[in-house]
Amino acid sequence: MRPSPQLERSLSLEAAFCVRVNQWCLRPSTRIFFSVISRLGDGAVWYALMALLVLADGMHGMAVSAQIAATGVVGLTLYRLLKRWTRRPRPFASHGRIQAWVAPLDEFSFPSGHTLHAVAFTVVALGYYPVLGWVLLPLTMSIAISRVVLGLHYPSDVIAATLIGAALGGLSLWWGADVGLALRLAV
Repeated sequence: MRPSPQLERSLSLEAAFCVRVNQWCLRPSTRIFFSVISRLGDGAVWYALMALLVLADGMHGMAVSAQIAATGVVGLTLYRLLKRWTRRPRPFASHGRIQAWVAPLDEFSFPSGHTLHAVAFTVVALGYYPVLGWVLLPLTMSIAISRVVLGLHYPSDVIAATLIGAALGGLSLWWGADVGLALRLAV
């Protein structure tokens, strides 16, 4: 089945945008910045955050870190299912003018797992520690942008992952509040 003319036009505009922002990496400083940000989004920054929460806030930090980790497991499962279901090729694989400036972690593009997890983890962390917003919000936005600039994702992959991650983080906070209340009532 052939996509509608409107969808074809949207996809064409999205690819053209990807070509344009991918060119930013021709500047070594831009390429290095986004490559480092992307690698941090592989997990290192989130593991460090969880460790810091434990060190700074003891058992409460441990509980929040466990909630972030549990959110990550659910996010990973959802992300893998969506990737297998959609099988959308990455921009660099579909368009000869787009270069992958870092190696992808898997074959498919939709959704951006880095963005999904960054948004979900940020929502959970800010639900308990809003003061971290000045660090986590720019970091999360940079991770999301890096995925498009580096030629690994389309903007729609990142937008969808942002929505999924926000919903997942919100559900985690809602569920965590119910669990916390039940624990407080039991004591």
